[in-house]
Amino acid sequence: MPAAASPPTLADTRLALQRLAVHVLARKRHGTTGRFGLRATPGGFGTPAFGADDAIEVVRVAGASVVHEVGGDTVAYVDLDGATLGALAELVAVDLTTELSVGDDTPELGAADEPLALDPAAATEVADWFDLGWRALDAVCAGASDPSTIQLWPEHFDAGCSVGVVPGGADRCNLGASPGDEAHPEPYLYVGPWSADRPGDLNYWNAPFGARLDRADLLVAADPAGAGAEFLQRGLDLLRGGA
Repeated sequence: MPAAASPPTLADTRLALQRLAVHVLARKRHGTTGRFGLRATPGGFGTPAFGADDAIEVVRVAGASVVHEVGGDTVAYVDLDGATLGALAELVAVDLTTELSVGDDTPELGAADEPLALDPAAATEVADWFDLGWRALDAVCAGASDPSTIQLWPEHFDAGCSVGVVPGGADRCNLGASPGDEAHPEPYLYVGPWSADRPGDLNYWNAPFGARLDRADLLVAADPAGAGAEFLQRGLDLLRGGA
């Protein structure tokens, strides 16, 4: 059975979630630790635990809600429907006037006093995609050479890491899961070699940066996460000279 099409609100919701990820979640973590990478969390994405031992904090998006946890207790649980970035920032004690860059493509703050354009169904789809992508990445990284920590990067709003092509070698390759972007609006997995080499099956290398597999092609598989891991591993095998 063909996979269901993404809701038409996916693009607007993805952009709203990215602004939230950058200007509330990443700002909150960066203000304490100097780091801004995020993680997949139950029902969505959020910060890794940070802060003092007696007041460990997590700020995360679960479905269409923002959850703030301190010391293991939930201190705030706010529906995103009608919420503004300004109100959410105030909720978790984030100053939106401070300078923040998460890379060259840092999204603008925009109107912090206007409600986020967010559809709960599309937000759930983004969360489900990050969950699937993270499981595929975990499976490949478990046997990969020198994998970096899998992180959700706010700049491009994708989950990704890099791995060594061969043990001890200098060549590396990016692996990741994107919920879609301006160039390709549908969610996809990707393999992005750092080098210009595209050895082996030319049909596999189907994108300017390397290889891409769309979500729709994964969801028809009996085990989508397993199929995703096979796609990622196939790229590494080709880079290592496999057939």
